[in-house]
Parts: sequence; structure tokens; C-alpha cells
Amino acid sequence: MQEKMIDSMNTAQKTLQDSLAQSKTVENLGFYPGNITFEALLITVLGYVIVFMALVLLYLFIANYAKLLRLKILKNQQSKGEPEAAKPREGEISGEVSAAISLALSLHFAELHDDESKILTIKKTQRAYSPWSSKIYGLRQYPR
Repeated sequence: MQEKMIDSMNTAQKTLQDSLAQSKTVENLGFYPGNITFEALLITVLGYVIVFMALVLLYLFIANYAKLLRLKILKNQQSKGEPEAAKPREGEISGEVSAAISLALSLHFAELHDDESKILTIKKTQRAYSPWSSKIYGLRQYPR
């Protein structure tokens, strides 16, 4: 009986020591510049350089995507023997037509608003008493 009690006390003591050791490990976590190694610094710098270069390449690709599409279309036209298109193609709208449409829409929507007199009239109205807005029924009083 005493052996079981001693074993359980030893187990409890060991568990307590382990938990104290873990709590001290957690307390010792922190940033210490002296713990930075060359390998850690190298990995950090390389990571930032790789991400920055990927962003630059992505920007250059997106910025020049329209030019790449135009080159592809020109190559397709030249391979088919079609002359370069100087006239607007079917489905394209010229700048003059776009300006006329936008002006017409702007004038149309400007006429939809009515001119109002801009006179405000304020009338005082009497409302019947409502217990819903009464402050005496607040929740600060104890119910009876």
C-alpha cells in the first residue's frame, strides 16, 4: 500500500517537475539578436528576394500582356495574308460615336431630376403616450 502511495507521489512529483520545466521554456521564448545564425539570415534574405522578384515579373507580364496579344493578332493576320486593319472592324465603335453617345446619356440623366422649391416645412405633431418609449420601465429596477 505504501509502495503504491510512494509510486504515485513520485509520479506526481515528476509530472510537476516536467510542467515547471515546460513553463520555464515558454518563459524563455523571445527575440534575442545574439541567437540569429548566418543560415537563418541567409534564408530570410533569399525568401524576400525571391518574393520581390516574383512580384516584379508578374507586374511586367501584366503590364505587357496587351502588347503580346497585339503581336499575336498581327502574326495571325500576316500568316493569313490579310492587310493590316486601318479601318474599324465590325463591332468596334469610333471615338466620335462614343463621345456622342456619352453626351446624349449625360443630358438625358440630367433632365430626370425635378426642380424643387427647396422650402422646408416643419410641423410639430402631438403623439399619444406609448409605454414602449418610456424610460420608467428600464431594466435597472428589480422586478416585483
